Amino acid sequence: MTTGTRAPTLRMLGVALQRWAGDGPVGVVRVLDRHGFGTVESGQLLAGTAGGEVAGEVYRGALDGVAVPLVAAVSAVSAVPAARNAHVAEGPAVAAGLACSGGATLLGHPLPSEVAAALGAALERGVPAALVSPADGTAALALAGPELERVVGTLAGAGVVEAAVAHARGRLRRGATLTERFDVAGADLLLDLWVPVPSVLSVGSGAIGEALLAQARLMGWGARHETEVAAARAAVAEFSDSDVLVLLDHGPAFDAVLIEGLRRGRGFIGALGSRHTQSARRERLHAAGLTEAELTRLHGPVGLDLGARTPAETAVSIVAQVVASRSGRGGTALAAAEGRIGG
Repeated sequence: MTTGTRAPTLRMLGVALQRWAGDGPVGVVRVLDRHGFGTVESGQLLAGTAGGEVAGEVYRGALDGVAVPLVAAVSAVSAVPAARNAHVAEGPAVAAGLACSGGATLLGHPLPSEVAAALGAALERGVPAALVSPADGTAALALAGPELERVVGTLAGAGVVEAAVAHARGRLRRGATLTERFDVAGADLLLDLWVPVPSVLSVGSGAIGEALLAQARLMGWGARHETEVAAARAAVAEFSDSDVLVLLDHGPAFDAVLIEGLRRGRGFIGALGSRHTQSARRERLHAAGLTEAELTRLHGPVGLDLGARTPAETAVSIVAQVVASRSGRGGTALAAAEGRIGG
């Protein structure tokens, strides 16, 4: 069973789904209904194979006695979907890290190889992803990409796929991971939607870095600070598309951190500095072998033009640019914008 924070768990789950997809159907267990447990994150998912391999988790492993045998059963060749009820008493629930006792109806069903691969790639890369199925688990549809533009799989019934995709994309605009059961086009469907939470890596030192990490935490994002080139490069090497690098230090030694991020092609890569500093840095990066296409991914000077003067205001301008970039917006005033307000 994978452990750790939610983001690494999902990325490891994504890696496993892609690996298993080449060998045939993969079994998954999802939450169809629940009561109790206190506040629990949506998007609970356990995946596995008929051979007993598992990845992901459901309620911190508190339901493994039911969930693990179920995922193995529905990953077998010619497996059929099944639902199981599970209950956890107060003691075991609290020991697992849940707030209180509770119960859940777990839906186990096979994922076709192409659906498992598409879902796994999105979870591993750190882009929005969704899994939609009938409440009886008889089919599956994976959606992936910043706007859930990639659609893999199918659902039975006239107009069901189109309605389900529109529903999932509408939920994506709310910007939060969720699990919900809903009815569209005469179909009873279960949706799990995963919206990655950014994690900001601040590299260098100074008041702006402190303000940036405080602003990131206020947004509910992850926040990390590094001052050494080697540690920063190692962190950037693990970036997903949802992660953010902001380089504070202007020293040439830190170019290696930018090179790592720009060559990998993942995440938001930004750097502070005057226009003169930016020009000199770009010349060094170009001389180091970065292509023009790679250099276009560098946001420098990082931040929107808000007229920021203080470290706190500069941090707001940087976070605002990250939000705009993730949403595909230009960061203009709402009064001057013609598109949808609010994502």
